[in-house]
Amino acid sequence: MNPRFNIRVYGIFRDETRGILVSDEYIKGQAITKFPGGGLEYGEGTRDCLKREWKEELDQDIEVGKHLYTTDFFQLSGFGDGGQILSIYYEVRTSPPFKVTFQTDPFAFSRWEDQEQVFRWIPLSEFSEDSLTLPIDKVVASLIKPKRG
Repeated sequence: MNPRFNIRVYGIFRDETRGILVSDEYIKGQAITKFPGGGLEYGEGTRDCLKREWKEELDQDIEVGKHLYTTDFFQLSGFGDGGQILSIYYEVRTSPPFKVTFQTDPFAFSRWEDQEQVFRWIPLSEFSEDSLTLPIDKVVASLIKPKRG
């Protein structure tokens, strides 16, 4: 057992025309679809973490909006390190244009190597819990998905 915490911070960006922004990543031999964001570093606040992660990954400055969700159940890391995952989600806003190129197909990596990452939009009409890989992201997807009917 590894009694340590891994704190993750994610940004939910919703565009009424394009949909929900997601990140396809290849990590430790696993292809996953998740919300953009990443790990909190020591000495960093959650909002600062999110701003840093978006700048590093998307070369995009963001405004962090309202808090959407913090994990309220036990989640073991899916990468075999035995740590407990605690994830925090915020709405984010940014001004176009985006500097990254978006893919249209899932996992459209130039090469399948560890830490590969591409971004794409999932149309609002197609977005659901099944759009994402990680258990906590699925909970958040159920909270933010467009209401049908």
